Amino acid sequence: MKGLISSLSFSDHPHVSLTKTPTFLKIIVLSFLSIFLFFIIRRFSFDITTFTTTTPSSHEFPMSFTSSPNQTTTSTVAGKPPPPPLRRPEMAVERTGIIDENGAMTNDFVVGEFDEELIDSVVNGKVNGTDEALESDGNRGGLRGKIGKFKVCDESMRDYIPCFDNVEELSRVNLSERGGNLERHCPSKGKGLDCLIPRPKDYKLRIPWPKSRDEIWLSNVPHTPFKEKAGNKWVKKKGDKCIFPGDGTQYVLGANQYLDQISKMVPEIAFGQRTRIAMDIGGGVASFGAYLMDRNVSTLSIATKDMHNNQIQFALERGVPAMLTAFAKHRLLYPSQAFDLIHCSRCSIYWTRDDGILLLEVNRMLRAGGYFIWKAEPVYRHEENLFAPLKEMEDLTRRLCWELLKNEGDISIWRKPLNNSCYLSRPPAVQPSLCGVGDDPDNVWNVNLKTCIMQLPENGYGSNVTTWPARLHSPPDRLFSIKMDAELSRREIYKAESKFWHEIISGYVGAFHWKELNLRNVMDMRALYGGFAAALHDLNIDCWVMNVVPVSGSNTLPVLYDRGLIGVMHDWCEPFDTYPRTYDLLHAAALFSVERNRCNVTTIMLEMDRILRPGGRVYIRDTTPVIEELEEIAHALGWVPFKFDGSEGPHSNWKLLIGEKRL
Repeated sequence: MKGLISSLSFSDHPHVSLTKTPTFLKIIVLSFLSIFLFFIIRRFSFDITTFTTTTPSSHEFPMSFTSSPNQTTTSTVAGKPPPPPLRRPEMAVERTGIIDENGAMTNDFVVGEFDEELIDSVVNGKVNGTDEALESDGNRGGLRGKIGKFKVCDESMRDYIPCFDNVEELSRVNLSERGGNLERHCPSKGKGLDCLIPRPKDYKLRIPWPKSRDEIWLSNVPHTPFKEKAGNKWVKKKGDKCIFPGDGTQYVLGANQYLDQISKMVPEIAFGQRTRIAMDIGGGVASFGAYLMDRNVSTLSIATKDMHNNQIQFALERGVPAMLTAFAKHRLLYPSQAFDLIHCSRCSIYWTRDDGILLLEVNRMLRAGGYFIWKAEPVYRHEENLFAPLKEMEDLTRRLCWELLKNEGDISIWRKPLNNSCYLSRPPAVQPSLCGVGDDPDNVWNVNLKTCIMQLPENGYGSNVTTWPARLHSPPDRLFSIKMDAELSRREIYKAESKFWHEIISGYVGAFHWKELNLRNVMDMRALYGGFAAALHDLNIDCWVMNVVPVSGSNTLPVLYDRGLIGVMHDWCEPFDTYPRTYDLLHAAALFSVERNRCNVTTIMLEMDRILRPGGRVYIRDTTPVIEELEEIAHALGWVPFKFDGSEGPHSNWKLLIGEKRL
């Protein structure tokens, strides 16, 4: 070493030796230390790599792998935390996004799968393969304890619907305005629900579909109609159950025979092919929609909360799509050209009043070439007119350019025109007049009704949908009528969303055993293009989905209905228009990260608890800070929460929160 150092003297300066320079000595020492540390680190890195490669690799899935039940920090199950797998350089990297390497939109991507054994051990509350429950004490989790448990509301609120049972706001309604007391009047800010709605005494887990079409538990719907109206035939009491015979005051020979009669009157209706989406107005306990499901028709039953205020609750308990709404002063919360068929049997609506303003709303929602069926029988009413005479109805529909196809007994069937040619050929003095060009027929949130006819799009959008089931996956033309940033890539976004959710739900079906849950009433709280609902259909989950389009985003409702799906516009800062204990599953993808800037997330979670059935589940996918906040609220609601990382690992910004509302 001494010789080596001596030889490193400057040759052109023989009198200057580097060995006598303090700086040179420091450089030599640091060099040797660096070489020594390099070999130590290299050996240590090799050991780590060897260890991790013996661990099973993680699956490529955005919302799977690691879970942390009852905790706010992410950890693995049973105290066996596998170190994060290190990807070798030679391993191929699977792309999981919808943007390719050139920045272009593509639907060629891989989502991945769940680790089913790991998920099962967490969700079923087992540790190390035993039945030791994954319980949490009151001190676990950094965010636990910031919110106390919510109190239970008074027993009188067990069927409370905030926007329809708001006594304070209803007292201010001008009763001289037709239907004003039947519309929604939500609590003002700061006066919303702050407690948990109690379930009825002796409440039981619902009867599974399709058996629930014919019978439900009496204790689940304590306010029963046969207590008020003896001798009715549409619902009967049998022991501890309510029985639905399928006949009664509306369909003397039965609902199926009534549907057969309609098909014979107008074969072109073609239930399940040309006619996929229907609306049943004031349809009692929704037997019309219940029996149409056997014919591949999805029917939304609507009614008001009035003297028969539990009809919609009966429909939902049966497992039939239904909502509370009223034909009154505002547009219904559905888009233009939404329904292939609209049905009114003894629906207690005076269609020809006020220059036909209510039938004009039906005309707006009815698809071009769609059918309106009116079964005109007198019913008990609290107005001066029992029902609109057929002669008045025929006169109004003629001015609307509807074609009367068949009139048989008390059943009349009209068809809406396919284009504007009839509208434009009417004499100028004919009323109702045409609406202005700038009147958006899909603008429905808090929009007043108008006595004018909405013109149909000149490009045929809405009228040129394919038949079912092809329309479920055929990108509709109305994709291009949505107000959004993307233009040329809309079809690609549509297809990518469908593929993404198909693979996600496939993972749910395997890992979370969705086919064993008997899901029936499902809600997608931020539906976008309906990929979630389409995936449930494709994977043979026998359920229906209420696709909610929030007012805070783009209005994709026309696309949903063109696909053959049901949906509604809603503002999640307000309560939803349904009874408590309505849905088996609530799904919210990236909802809270958007709405938290507008709404109180605790209020939204309380509303979710109100409409969720005991035994139901909530699936929330959102960013890490949002999920941590929601997990805390879930504990306060009394849910049993489970949190999962994405396949990207614990540092990914997206998490999945599952909440179980156990009975």
